[in-house]
Amino acid sequence: MSRRRYVARGVPGGYRIWDNRGRRWWGDLYELCPDDLLVELNGQADPERITALLRHHRARKR
Repeated sequence: MSRRRYVARGVPGGYRIWDNRGRRWWGDLYELCPDDLLVELNGQADPERITALLRHHRARKR
């Protein structure tokens, strides 16, 4: 089994997405773990679907 590129890591205040290949944080701070976003990033990585998921999670933050 290969190592996942993107993983959620708990940080103070919620979760952030860690890029194992780029060795840096990706995206925003999320209060809830963005499981659907992680599945898409590690799977098909369809840009339209990722954009829709990001909009959904940002709307939930407000």
